[in-house]
Amino acid sequence: MMTRVQQIGVVIGLVIVAALTMLRADDPGIFKLIRGVTFDEYQRLLPRTFEPMPVRVIDIDEASLREFGQWPWPRDRLALLVDRLSDMGAAAIAFDVLFSEPDRLSPRNVVREVAGVDPSLAEKFPDNDEIFARSISGKPVVLGFGLSNEGSYRPPVKAGFAFTGESPVSAPPYLAASTPLRPQLEANAAGLGHISLNPGNPSPVVRAVPLFLTDGVQLYPNLAVEALRVAQGVSTYVLTGAPDRAGVMTSAKIGDFVVPLTAAGEFWLYVSPDRAERYISARKVLAAGGASPEVAAAIDGSIVFVGTSAAGLQDIRVTALGENVPGVSMHAQAVEQILSGRFLSRPDWADGLEILTIAVLGCLLVVVTTFVSPAVALVCGLLITAMALVASWFSFLYAGLLLDPLAPIISGSITHFAATSFRILVIDRERREVRRAFGHYLSPSLLHRIEHNRDALRLGGDDRELTVMFVDVRNFTEISERLAPTDVVAFLNTLLDALSRHVVANEGTLDKFIGDSIMAFWNAPVDVADHETKAVRTALAMRETLAELNASDAFGFGPGQEVGIGIGIHTGVACVGNMGAKTRFNYSAVGDAVNVAARIESSCKEVGFDILISDSTARSVQGMALIEAGALALKGKSSRTQILAVVGDERVAVSQEFAALEVVHRQLMQALQSHSRNSRKLIGTAKLRAVQVIGGLSEFYQRISGRTDHFREVPEGIEKSAAD
Repeated sequence: MMTRVQQIGVVIGLVIVAALTMLRADDPGIFKLIRGVTFDEYQRLLPRTFEPMPVRVIDIDEASLREFGQWPWPRDRLALLVDRLSDMGAAAIAFDVLFSEPDRLSPRNVVREVAGVDPSLAEKFPDNDEIFARSISGKPVVLGFGLSNEGSYRPPVKAGFAFTGESPVSAPPYLAASTPLRPQLEANAAGLGHISLNPGNPSPVVRAVPLFLTDGVQLYPNLAVEALRVAQGVSTYVLTGAPDRAGVMTSAKIGDFVVPLTAAGEFWLYVSPDRAERYISARKVLAAGGASPEVAAAIDGSIVFVGTSAAGLQDIRVTALGENVPGVSMHAQAVEQILSGRFLSRPDWADGLEILTIAVLGCLLVVVTTFVSPAVALVCGLLITAMALVASWFSFLYAGLLLDPLAPIISGSITHFAATSFRILVIDRERREVRRAFGHYLSPSLLHRIEHNRDALRLGGDDRELTVMFVDVRNFTEISERLAPTDVVAFLNTLLDALSRHVVANEGTLDKFIGDSIMAFWNAPVDVADHETKAVRTALAMRETLAELNASDAFGFGPGQEVGIGIGIHTGVACVGNMGAKTRFNYSAVGDAVNVAARIESSCKEVGFDILISDSTARSVQGMALIEAGALALKGKSSRTQILAVVGDERVAVSQEFAALEVVHRQLMQALQSHSRNSRKLIGTAKLRAVQVIGGLSEFYQRISGRTDHFREVPEGIEKSAAD
């Protein structure tokens, strides 16, 4: 059964999938751009192989312009070009040039512009437009027309159209108006075709060319297919529409060739690298002595496109291969592709398949990401990505199908990222809750170790030098006897919470709470610099906190009912690590150092002071206010252990009051070691000095007279400390 969190995750994931599916159905520009770039990469990986075809470009190149002058040329020269090409056996001659204006270089037009010349005289001069019109008459010449945003002129159509299926007349891009051709040229041309390669498309890359335009009633062919029609001598285009829906175009039959089209009548270009063999310079055709046999052989039987590669004439386009080529070569490549029979197609069901793929794979990813581990979900996502890429590539490679892999991949990635992010956020929240719960028991350093060390949660330990602290409540039995059990728990929670915070704040590790006691240690699980001093600072902070709790009656015991604690600290080697059973264990420390610290804490009652440390700890604590507390015979130890009382921190240590106390205390130590009768007087003096430093020292000096043996000189060879 799904948890509530999983249910929320599934709902959020499905909402994202639905949104992405609808976004793809809307097909915004960014999706089209990504799709086009993907198909470009496919062509770059496997371009159409250049093959010798009966298709040539008569190039008005820089060399031709240098020889015959700047463009536009007089049309009698173009008439000569047509005559030469026709004589060499060109199957069709298509001009990727607009002839919408009169030839300004025509002698008749030049004479008319001369001031004072009789207009009737101008009529006696030749007209280049008439010469060009006579030249193309009866020849397989196709002229181009452009699109216009002004007027309503539309050129005549030189071919008929036959349809199978529903009418596709409304399918192609709309032709509002075109540039008008010179009437005599329009009448004498064998064919007319539009020269626009990607009308209405802002992309500089020419990927698909509309083979037909429409004004809603009549269809108008593209220059390339019109040249192919004229070359074959056929008079009709046979267009195939959808069997049950108007306004859809699927293919066009041009003589012997059937061309697959998009629903809008576009033809996907499958280009080959630009090659010099495709071009013949116009100057070679117009050479004074006639074209060479090689040129004549190349022209014979070929469909010829006349255009320019001169950069200054600004007819440069970008192919799917990223090459900058003359626009006329794109028309030539379209015919080459048709003749080769190697087509690319994006069937009308491709969009539906991609939308369905986004929905199905998205739902699958939501389920996988929600119910399995993130690693498995990632592997599934990568497999889906690989499958989409492989399926798309092989569709292109073997069937020429253009199926977009990136839209499903991007949508799937977004879905996977969103679902994974939700899961991580939930897990992170749960981890924070667990961390917060365990933070009451473990120090941040231990939590960090558990989170980042895979070996942290295994049984076993290591020997490390630790500073161990025990804290115990004085007279707890008496306190618990006069309180109800719930009040005892409340009392302990208040006290232990306030005291244990100082352990964590000073980089210590809370080992455990034992009834009314606290065990903590420093320098594990990670190294803690100056751990002895930090343990002592923790004890001093506990003393101060307890004083504040007593002053504010935080325990509710009433005035004068103060709580006391004893703190013992020792530094030594102990074994620290995970201890217990494999299924349940604690991170703890064991060893002699732990026992010594516990015994020192127990000695606080006998010594009459709240903070005692061993000599091994005191040796590493610099600048603190410490005084000797004697060498105690601790339970379970065969030798006495030298201990010291922690009077205060560095501020106390440099105070005049403590300096005066130190002088008296040293004298007292010497008197006790030598059994001097002066010791009783020195004890009294020390008590007076102690009151000026800290109140708790009065009891300490009060009890010294009863434990003078602790201050006798330790016999040579006897250990001072368990750590020595």
